Amino acid sequence: MGYKYGAGWSGPTPPLRQSGEQSVQHMANIGCLVAATIALFGSTANAAAEDQLKIVIDERGPWNLAAPELGQQAGIFKKHGIILDLTYSEAEREAVLDHKADIGLGIDVMEVLRAYASKGAPVRIIGATMTGSVNYWYVAASSPIQTVKDITGGTIAYSKSGESGQYDVFDLLEQYRVKARPVLTGGETATFNQVISGKIDVGWATAPFGFDAIEHDQIRIVAKSQDVSKIRVKTTTVMIANADMVATRKEVLTRWHQAYRETIDWMYSDPAALKAYADFAGLSEGAARRLRDEFFKKEMLSPDNIQGLSGIVKDATKLRYIVAPLSKKQLSELIQITAPAKASSWFRVFSR
Repeated sequence: MGYKYGAGWSGPTPPLRQSGEQSVQHMANIGCLVAATIALFGSTANAAAEDQLKIVIDERGPWNLAAPELGQQAGIFKKHGIILDLTYSEAEREAVLDHKADIGLGIDVMEVLRAYASKGAPVRIIGATMTGSVNYWYVAASSPIQTVKDITGGTIAYSKSGESGQYDVFDLLEQYRVKARPVLTGGETATFNQVISGKIDVGWATAPFGFDAIEHDQIRIVAKSQDVSKIRVKTTTVMIANADMVATRKEVLTRWHQAYRETIDWMYSDPAALKAYADFAGLSEGAARRLRDEFFKKEMLSPDNIQGLSGIVKDATKLRYIVAPLSKKQLSELIQITAPAKASSWFRVFSR
């Protein structure tokens, strides 16, 4: 005898009771179905929430520019609904202005001021990538120079590379009231060779260049840029976005900034971050640790404010990057840093 169990059903009459074993199996099947449904819903919601950002980074490897790479590896950006497409190329800076990239990192602040004020570029500063500098000055291990004061009467190297960073040596000499002769030497390798050969008394380098030579007692550090007050309190490189993106994708930028901040926190708190960076940069973990702990203080990587702005604008005018200081209105338009998002707001939006 058949039993019609709902539309389209004709089959044996379902049992009114199930055995204990059958009941347990039935409930287990329901549990699996519910779990699978939740997982599917969750993955679909996450996929729908994810935004891809194309990021152009000035250089591959420096600690202060490693947050996007490390944060993506650690899943921090994905947690905030963001997938990053990373390109490392100084030549690709213009991609942000041409709408071919969303965000550019490690851009010299002087160059941004020039592009905005002199060329009318639709660029916005959305954060800092470096405040201060990790340059240092060194001498050959056999040199009689022990302190900055001992440089008086000698020669000290500087380079035109790095835009505004080339003026660090003059700030060093001014702060310590040292009279020495600055000599243009070119890049780090050329400078190192001239120091070792005795042609220059004091060389310059950007950490981690020269770490091997320091460990093998070939050179000694006599001063760091962090020791110079004018350098320490001045933002040198920034992150930029096109004006259109800032106007139309504020919510995405808020999530980008939150993920970026969390990545910086992670880089200074979790040993796994140090190992990940060492692998990424091709350094030993010891060198990576020294680079972070001795040269990059955490506050130097904060994206949340542009420090020393009045001095930066003054220097940019003096060095002819811009023809006149920017007005408050212009600076307000140029610099648009997204405030930290509230965790509760994030939860409400992405847990629905």
